Amino acid sequence: MAWFKRKEKGITTATEDKKDVPKGLWYKSPTGKIIDTDELARNLWVSPEDDFHVRIGSKEYFEILFDNNEFKELDAKMTSKDPLNFTDTKKYSERLKDVMDKTKLKDAVRTGVGKSKGKDLVVCCMDFAFIGGSMGAVVGEKIARGIDYSIKHNVPFLMISKSGGARMMEAAFSLMQLAKTSAKLAQLAEAKIPYISLCTDPTTGGTTASYAMLGDINIAEPGALIGFAGPRVVRDTTGKDLPEGFQTSEFLLEHGFLDFITPRKELKDKINLYIDLILNQEIR
Repeated sequence: MAWFKRKEKGITTATEDKKDVPKGLWYKSPTGKIIDTDELARNLWVSPEDDFHVRIGSKEYFEILFDNNEFKELDAKMTSKDPLNFTDTKKYSERLKDVMDKTKLKDAVRTGVGKSKGKDLVVCCMDFAFIGGSMGAVVGEKIARGIDYSIKHNVPFLMISKSGGARMMEAAFSLMQLAKTSAKLAQLAEAKIPYISLCTDPTTGGTTASYAMLGDINIAEPGALIGFAGPRVVRDTTGKDLPEGFQTSEFLLEHGFLDFITPRKELKDKINLYIDLILNQEIR
């Protein structure tokens, strides 16, 4: 019966001869469904098994929204500074450098201008990978400049929010962006230029308290977390148990905070439909 007994102890296979499964071949959704990542990408990063919308960034949203993925990026080289010389577990200046190297992004928002279904559109899209999509001075300035471009060229404006809130390393400089972006959106409204706000997972904190909820039409992806404070803070403050599905996009739609929930596959068509309806022009 020696056939099932180990004759030599220890691992004898050389490291270079090991056959490991490459990382990133599969994705496991929160419901436990296993999906091939190539299939997931072809499905716009939406799980075909349970319709779970995987968190994506500006690169993927631009691919979805702009015709042939052709666009011009505005203020591409704008980066944050460290006016407060802030330090927590590391210096803010070092944190910025590290996250830039890791994500290949300059900050937590990118602005693109291009054709969507044949007509010009300005898209400001946040990236959660950059310090949790936190809103600092650069985020506010890039959004403001994107709105200025929309006003100057009479082009509809789309904001895609994905943020943990204000960037604590910039303190009051960060909080000032709430008023700054809101004032710019008021100018956009005065110019009668459409503004569509898309809330994705997660949209929280100062982002929710400013531009994310100021759209002519406020929409969200299915299952997105949307709120100001987190559920634990709300529960501790109110002393009450929270209802099922609290702060999901479905809950907010039911309670009047959103106009529509738009699946990612329908995003391009629906956004352009809303713009056409607002402008009272022929439906594309």
